[in-house]
Amino acid sequence: MAHSDSKIDYIEFNVREIARAKHFYGAAFGWRFTDYGPDYCEFDDGRLKGGFTTTAPVSVAGGPLVILFAEDLEQAQSKVEQAGGTVSRAIFSFPGGRRFHFRDPDGYELAVWSDKGA
Repeated sequence: MAHSDSKIDYIEFNVREIARAKHFYGAAFGWRFTDYGPDYCEFDDGRLKGGFTTTAPVSVAGGPLVILFAEDLEQAQSKVEQAGGTVSRAIFSFPGGRRFHFRDPDGYELAVWSDKGA
């Protein structure tokens, strides 16, 4: 089996405004972007690539929970809030670490986890 076979390779978000999505994810997580016309932008977090598109309606119902990693969970939460995100579940502990959930400006719920701290 190839190294990348059956691994998450790309995530795509339907967004209302590409510029707003770029601002939020750039400010909160330092992602880099490549524009491909007015309706599509690729993001790169340094490990995984994905895209923002306005070619389909935004849907916040269902779908996978995308979970990001942070060395400093409190700092990540602060950056999310400063960038315009809303914490939907405060930091909580689970076996192996801690995490919080948030909603981005388009209403998508994501989470950030860390194995650091207690």
